Amino acid sequence: MILVKTAEEIELMRESALVVSKTLGMLAAEIKPGVTGLQLDALAETFIRDHGAEPGFLGMYDFPNTLNISPNAQVVHGIPNDTPFEEGDIVSVDCGALKNGFYGDHAYTFPVGEIAPETQKLLEVTKASLYEGIREFRLGNRVGDVAYAIQHYCEAHGYGVVRELVGHGLGRDLHESPEMPNYGKRGRGKKFVDGMVVAIEPMINMGTKRIRQLRDGWTILTADGKPSAHFEHDVALVNGKPELLSTFAYIYQALGIDSDEEAEFRQTPITL
Repeated sequence: MILVKTAEEIELMRESALVVSKTLGMLAAEIKPGVTGLQLDALAETFIRDHGAEPGFLGMYDFPNTLNISPNAQVVHGIPNDTPFEEGDIVSVDCGALKNGFYGDHAYTFPVGEIAPETQKLLEVTKASLYEGIREFRLGNRVGDVAYAIQHYCEAHGYGVVRELVGHGLGRDLHESPEMPNYGKRGRGKKFVDGMVVAIEPMINMGTKRIRQLRDGWTILTADGKPSAHFEHDVALVNGKPELLSTFAYIYQALGIDSDEEAEFRQTPITL
């Protein structure tokens, strides 16, 4: 069952999402060669608590950390460890926060120093596919319209679209209905209605769409060992149109990037 949110609840969810956005922005300045996932994890937990929220992932389903940190061929759900990042790595950071009884949950894949051109293209295409999907999250459309837009865009570039892992509804629970896959057919699935809030999150592999899981029970990797990228936004359906609750603006501020990519999806300005 889809749990429709009131306007007041959506604003509370925006607060939760922005805690995550600010956390990712803080981490953006810290991700460099020699830094470890455990160092980022400790910084994120302190930052989230200092901003009046609780880490959303810590302890959920017995997950041991605040962040999912997934470098290179890891797709998602990587457990932070003490292996230093190296020049040329990419690192997907997925973060959740619980504030005012609602969850925020989004992700960004960061380059570590200079990365290979083909890896940079993977990041650019994956992030662009996120916005392709968000454009289809509008009144009267269905889950399959978002899924098709992401799949079509990424497969046109020769990439593998992960099937087993999906986006989801978001609210008082981290995972609510509906599931939001990144592959599908137009006109299929649940119909969108005003007040829905979802996490749209393409997980895209440079090679095969196939994945495998480590014995730790969490870490998901590409089956062929090629890199994977992951970008995620929290989006509400307001007056028939997608409204971003999360933002990459804090990341871009930390990294000195000028971008207007979110403008078409934002009715409420972000204060940096």
